[in-house]
Amino acid sequence: MSKTLPRRTLIKAVLLGGAALPLAKHLVQDAEAAPMVDPNDAVAKSLAYHADTTKVKAAEFATHKPTQKCANCIQFQGKAADKQGACNLFPGKDVAGAGWCKVWAQKPGT
Repeated sequence: MSKTLPRRTLIKAVLLGGAALPLAKHLVQDAEAAPMVDPNDAVAKSLAYHADTTKVKAAEFATHKPTQKCANCIQFQGKAADKQGACNLFPGKDVAGAGWCKVWAQKPGT
């Protein structure tokens, strides 16, 4: 009895493997860190995004508290200890974990 693969099985495997390569590349790219939000970006400016919550001027933003930062905001997709992570407000870009914007909202459990 022969242990070789039938030609059709081999061709199917090659075609399916080739079709899976773009998907695998996409998954690897998603795992890499996204570019950081530029504080001068139009959306960032409209939300008063600051990369460092300690540099927010209290006179300009009366609702700001020093304990508020992106890492403990409900919009932040990373863990509380992450230096940067995705934010629902800036699709495709990361924000600084120590950052802040005027739509900050407490993440439950933090």
